Amino acid sequence: MIITIALYALVAIVLAAIGYLAYLTIPGCYMSPPANMEEFITFNDAAFKNKWAKKNIPMETLLEAYFDEKIDFKGEDLFETLKNRDKYVNYAMTPGHYKFLLTRFLPEVLIHSKADDERMVRWHYDRGDDFFAWFLGPRMVYTSAYFTSVNGDEGLEKGQDQKLDLVCKKLMMKPGHTHLDIGCGWGTLALHAARDYGTISTGITISENQTKFGNQRIANAGLSDRAKILCLDYRDIPNKVWDRISCLEMAEHVGVKNFLKFLKQVHGLLAEDGFFLLQLCGLRRKVQWRDIVWGLFMNKYIFPGADASIPCGQIVDSMEKAGFEIFSVENVSWHYSVTIYLWYKNWIKNKDLIIKKYGERWFRIWNMFLAWSVLIAREGTAACFQVVGSKNFNKADRSYHVTTNKIFGYTK
Repeated sequence: MIITIALYALVAIVLAAIGYLAYLTIPGCYMSPPANMEEFITFNDAAFKNKWAKKNIPMETLLEAYFDEKIDFKGEDLFETLKNRDKYVNYAMTPGHYKFLLTRFLPEVLIHSKADDERMVRWHYDRGDDFFAWFLGPRMVYTSAYFTSVNGDEGLEKGQDQKLDLVCKKLMMKPGHTHLDIGCGWGTLALHAARDYGTISTGITISENQTKFGNQRIANAGLSDRAKILCLDYRDIPNKVWDRISCLEMAEHVGVKNFLKFLKQVHGLLAEDGFFLLQLCGLRRKVQWRDIVWGLFMNKYIFPGADASIPCGQIVDSMEKAGFEIFSVENVSWHYSVTIYLWYKNWIKNKDLIIKKYGERWFRIWNMFLAWSVLIAREGTAACFQVVGSKNFNKADRSYHVTTNKIFGYTK
């Protein structure tokens, strides 16, 4: 306990020093004032206008002013307005950032207990199925879709169907395969794999809402004998063997502290001739200061405790350390930017319903989160990777490297 507290204090001091130096020295962290702030922003609060109308506004200050309705952004489309954000934003650390680091972020990422993870995950995912349906659409898939057109012309639902197929094909699923989906969300992949590929699928989630929703939809499809969703912490997954394991954008919640341990657990659950697909949202290796400030916003308002967004090389390195041989790596970041843009359009379309039930502030927080996320995915701040691995042992049959590469669109 004493060591943890000392480490906590040391990290806090280092971060504070780095933040102050960055504020003074890093280009783009503190910028010159724009010619006219009111070209971009409508000030609804006189005191806020007097303080900030003639200088760039720290990102946290700007966003919280928007959430509190002290400002609005010019233009009908927030996404289009934010394309010019570097003209009126600076990315300096604020006192609010340091308070958040000391009171929430560091305790969460240093502990990552079952109780803390359950609390944080349920705070987010148990908010309401309707809340998520208003931007995710009927498929209820909260991960990147996969598109054949640059702008996702086939639509969100088709894109999600294509992603589900791609995952099943990359895992080379066959009828009768046992399939474990860790962090299954509303159970869409488990249902899809059981229905279209003949698997016996089990999804794992901490969310009570997702468990109920997923099992009901599986029952409605008449597939309860082939698929089920369990409300379970990943650390409590029964110690049995699975032919295929998938984990789509859940490992971010595991945390850097537990990431390698998690991968070793998955390795132990996988059959000797099995395959594991990990889809993970990552960061670019050469982090910019704006990336850190954005990450703190995400952790505070959207995904508390999710700190395992790491560069691709670190993902691969960790999987190899856990005993996996890497079969394929695909960057799906552009697909994600298109996916989030389509989520953003859905969110705008359902604005009145959202405000009526959840209020103006929740609408604004997620309006900002979705619009800004599209841009950072396009710019490389955020990235998303699909990595497929198998157990690396001497007697493994590696002939699949040839046979599957011949059909690397992954036909059934």
